[in-house]
Amino acid sequence: MTHNPRQVYLLDPQKLPPETIAVAFAKTSRSPQSFQEIAAELTEEKSAEFHERWVVGYGHASVAEHAVLHIAVENISRLAVEVLESNRLASYTEKSTRYQTWTPDGYYIPEELSAPPLRKTYADVCRLLFDTYQRALPAVREVIRRENPPQPGESEAAWDRRLRSAYVDVCRFLLPAASLANVGVTINARALEHALRKMISHPLAEVRAAGEEMKAVAQAQAPTLVKYADAQPYLQRLPEFFGEAAAEIPTPDSSAADWCALISSDPDGENRVLAAALYRFGQYSYPQILAHLRSLNAKGRRELAHLLLDGLERHDIPLRELEYCNYTVDLTLDQGAYFELKRHRMMTQTAQPLSPHLGYAVPRRIRTAGIEEDYRRAMQAAAQAYEHLAAWNPQVASYVIPNAFNRRVLLQFNLRSAFHLVNLRTAENAHFSIRRAVLRIAEQIQAAHPLLGAYLRLPAGETWKTVEEAHFVQTA
Repeated sequence: MTHNPRQVYLLDPQKLPPETIAVAFAKTSRSPQSFQEIAAELTEEKSAEFHERWVVGYGHASVAEHAVLHIAVENISRLAVEVLESNRLASYTEKSTRYQTWTPDGYYIPEELSAPPLRKTYADVCRLLFDTYQRALPAVREVIRRENPPQPGESEAAWDRRLRSAYVDVCRFLLPAASLANVGVTINARALEHALRKMISHPLAEVRAAGEEMKAVAQAQAPTLVKYADAQPYLQRLPEFFGEAAAEIPTPDSSAADWCALISSDPDGENRVLAAALYRFGQYSYPQILAHLRSLNAKGRRELAHLLLDGLERHDIPLRELEYCNYTVDLTLDQGAYFELKRHRMMTQTAQPLSPHLGYAVPRRIRTAGIEEDYRRAMQAAAQAYEHLAAWNPQVASYVIPNAFNRRVLLQFNLRSAFHLVNLRTAENAHFSIRRAVLRIAEQIQAAHPLLGAYLRLPAGETWKTVEEAHFVQTA
């Protein structure tokens, strides 16, 4: 008996439009032809007709996932970037506040600010923040250079490159949400349509306009698959309705709230993970295996945990069975750290709006550099400008909030996600602010689940408290 040889190849996106590639993949479920043969018979018109009938008409939306687009978005505020990147099923690369610096005019002015007094309030505080940022860069740079002398034979340029992220890391606390950035987006048409609906329904004019522009450029490549990405009344209503409902909640004593609180964890989570791993490689039902796990003594469970997790190297990916153990965390962290946390999109994240109400962080090197007074003056000005603007439009007011101000975010994630988060964000090269937050999360996971939590890869001798003491004058 002869078999056709195995073939693995690319359908060339330079020769075939994304919609045609999507149809070629979709048709294989009912056609004996190869992908190349199917694609050769397709025209853009036939592809559009297919999508109109099957994707739009019959709801076979998964077909649209084969149409992948690469969209470059430039000169968009970091506040709008946050909305764009809230869509889970996409890949993003954006201008980094850790490795790049901003020019004095590198901020967005919202079109909602048509009234001259409000526009002046906004522009004045943005200029103050950016001026303070520009003054902070050389001052903090000098502190970092004193702490880290050049290595033998190291050139001036190489020395500065080595230290650059360290002093830029400190100064980024001054950058407001209005700071302009570029972001590259790789996304399939199905996810893009969902993202565009959210953006076009957003309260901010900048976000709506960016959504419309992204839709226009996407339609050039996938005209059928995104043409129904329109505003959704449901999404438009929610900010007003829930904002009013949230405003009726009595004001609590914020001083009593823990900045990192493990709200819930599965008390049987460790058994569920180990049982799922045994399930993968065994033949018994899950209840039978779980009953067996519960009957084991501590030594037996430790041996299984060791087999499951001890051999993990830094770049190894744990089994998906770790996803059977879940956590919910109420976390308060500065906006700069949140911008790194939000990249972990497999988590469920619910962030509160930007405001000055939870205080701000002061990096220790700001004090050492002798610019703490200027820094605090800029923070106070931003808080005052926010209150002035928020009385008119709270959404627009968020633009003036710098990275230093704290923000609450509710997180729900599993143990597998926790391993990835801890491995990446407690590394030596991670920003000290996100290290502090993630080390605290790891501490609480280990307290809740000591058997499996013991295998979290943590830096030796470092805790969230040591990071806080080393890098912050205040955190709120």
